[in-house]
Amino acid sequence: MELVTLAGRVKTDNPLLRLSRRDNVAVARANLEAGSAFRFEGAELRLLGAIPAGHKVAVADIAPGEVVYKYGEDIGTARQPIRRGEWVHSHNLQFDVKERDWAFSTNLSDLSDVPLIEPATFRGYRRPDGRVGTRNYIAVAGASNCAAHAVSQVEAAFHAEELGGWGIDGVASFPHGDGCGQSEGLDTDQLRRTLEGVMDHPNVAAALIVGLGCEVNQISYYLRESGGRRRGLTLQESGGTRNVVRDGVRAARELIDQIGRLEREEVPMSKLILGTNCGGSDGFSGITANPALGYCSDLLVKRGGATVLAETPEIYGAEHLLTRRARSREIGQKLLRQIQWYKEYVARFGASFDDNPSPGNKAGGLTNIAEKSLGAAIKSGASILNDVVEYAERITTSGFVYMNTPGHDPVSLTGLAAGGVNLIIFTTGRGSAIGFPTIPVVKVATNTRMASHMQSNMDLNAGTIADGEEDIRQVGERLYRLMAEVASGRRTFAEQHGHREFVPWRIGPVL
Repeated sequence: MELVTLAGRVKTDNPLLRLSRRDNVAVARANLEAGSAFRFEGAELRLLGAIPAGHKVAVADIAPGEVVYKYGEDIGTARQPIRRGEWVHSHNLQFDVKERDWAFSTNLSDLSDVPLIEPATFRGYRRPDGRVGTRNYIAVAGASNCAAHAVSQVEAAFHAEELGGWGIDGVASFPHGDGCGQSEGLDTDQLRRTLEGVMDHPNVAAALIVGLGCEVNQISYYLRESGGRRRGLTLQESGGTRNVVRDGVRAARELIDQIGRLEREEVPMSKLILGTNCGGSDGFSGITANPALGYCSDLLVKRGGATVLAETPEIYGAEHLLTRRARSREIGQKLLRQIQWYKEYVARFGASFDDNPSPGNKAGGLTNIAEKSLGAAIKSGASILNDVVEYAERITTSGFVYMNTPGHDPVSLTGLAAGGVNLIIFTTGRGSAIGFPTIPVVKVATNTRMASHMQSNMDLNAGTIADGEEDIRQVGERLYRLMAEVASGRRTFAEQHGHREFVPWRIGPVL
């Protein structure tokens, strides 16, 4: 699939966008009325019905069973005859995507056409192991649901305190609903990997783990090797909720005293590990914000940094484009194994990948998962796929990395965070306000209407691309510079509003 540049295609008098010469559908730039007629690519096109913004309209007659193309790729077949000028959506587009053309390592870009742009550095917190934080928190994590209230109360005790004099952004709690009533094995291992990842994180200076005392997920696991910057408590040993909160506040203060004053330093952009995510997607996501984020990702990789794509259900139908970018066949096949595992996982519950598009996605113009995935995978840009990791697995490779996560936003962000990303860029078309306790989350709007309506949540508007005011590279460069500012301490709207969603992925049974 070619990068959607829209160069020369966005004109103020052209209400439709055709993304590839192969496409037999185009996307409406705005709400279009039934009966409207206009010149489209040299011929008159009359709309046979109303077309909502972001939705598809046929630009050629499509016979029953004929493939419908968007981005130059198969997104399903026509359920019935579709006439030129007709709305194309779930009522007449069937999800039966044909077998993809598999290939490995056939599209390896050296990014020679991607410039080195400024800045080359940001101001971050150096850690003893060489990683760099974009924020500086004390983390207080619950070992289980039984400690969730207690860790929240420890955090609350610091809400009125100004810790800036210590160079500390705050005390951030990680309450959750798991840790007991689950079996030892893959499920508990994944929870432990997740909690370990958010505590041993470049944005965290020190951490406290609090448990009940008798749960499956014992705090002793997290106290094996902590380098002296971790404490552990249980309600049962402290003598109940009030006492463990008192002890937790005391332990957090001791950690702050132990760490001492920390200050930001000038560090290279190569120390950034960017997590990418999209949620509340619409028909503009794969046209504006996602490709702009993809270009931003390439700009970061050019500087030696890492960019991480996630959401396995939302690359299904586009995975053949990623295997072509895999550095080796082994890496490409590892990606395919993750997709196969996920298919089997959802099948246990009688579900399929095409259950993924939400009502909001469909209202925004995305008919099925293939169409959604083709627009979502563009967030990774054109860089070579260097590694494929499991959920919450530590990211140790620069360049483009893929992580196996659900498409559900808070769970996906939690996995990325546990893997060590120190900044997240999140694109949205319908409007999403999600954040994370210790990581800045930059919100990018896919369309100007939503960006204006939710201006107190959107950090950048990529809708200017569909408006014809900027191109993808211009927005991608703006996003790169905003990313550097946020990494250096500029607070995002999600941070200002206090969004702190943390939801580990529970994959096993409840016992």
